Amino acid sequence: MLIACCFESRTTGLSFRSFVSDINPDVIVIQEVRMPAAGSKGATKNSGEIKDDTNSSREEKQILMRALSSSPFRDYRVWSPFALDRTASKHEPDGRVILAEFETFRLLNTYAPNNGWKEEENSFQRRRKWDKRMLEVVVQLSDKPLIWCGDLNVSHEEIDVSHPEFFSAAKVNGYVPPNKEDCGQPGFTLSERKRFGAILKEGKLIDAYRFLHKERDMERGFSWSGNPIGKYRGKRMRIDYFIVSEKLKDRVIQCEMHGHGIELEGFYGSDHCPVSLELSPASPDSNES
Repeated sequence: MLIACCFESRTTGLSFRSFVSDINPDVIVIQEVRMPAAGSKGATKNSGEIKDDTNSSREEKQILMRALSSSPFRDYRVWSPFALDRTASKHEPDGRVILAEFETFRLLNTYAPNNGWKEEENSFQRRRKWDKRMLEVVVQLSDKPLIWCGDLNVSHEEIDVSHPEFFSAAKVNGYVPPNKEDCGQPGFTLSERKRFGAILKEGKLIDAYRFLHKERDMERGFSWSGNPIGKYRGKRMRIDYFIVSEKLKDRVIQCEMHGHGIELEGFYGSDHCPVSLELSPASPDSNES
């Protein structure tokens, strides 16, 4: 099974289609794709025509439904079961979480909020709440093999960034947080890295990429790259992941970044590159998918 995690592209759809065609994934997980609720400005409004209910239209729908009901998509459900406040009546409003539940595994897609730079409600405090809830969620989901992917907005270890000293010393407008563990580039503060480590440990999860790649790879080992103009040129981080349950680690064949170099080849106009995970088939006597 091959899963591709892709991000907002500022280029044409042709680039995205070309990438998908090249790797031919079984599942595509998309991040940071926004659709305006009211349609784009200046777009032609629906003039009241009735929906297409011709024989050909119905046949196309039937083909789609047959595809979605065949292996490996048979018997699945999609949830958005997340709120920072456990008493909230609605799903987390930014749309940062999608959980697809299959018969023998779950696929969790998240876009973690950026830590920000300050001790404020929409910065450090929000990220702490997020990490606390994510810990609760992965522990709750541990009864079934889990694949967790997306922009997790954290670089766990020093080898997950190109320039550790630069990111550790980063600050904005001279502001220094009161807690030294909150100092540095969002995504590389000691506080975030410790909390992420706790999530992996208590959730019995492993980082699929780091499981296969033990050393820093300055060419293809990062999923995010700073602006190619200015002080962030060449400064890169690995903040996009495939995290899998420990019970799946022996099935991990490959986990790769599909962008490389400081000129952002393979990033398709985004500051994130696609990431993919390939798992071998489960053994016949296994309960895993």
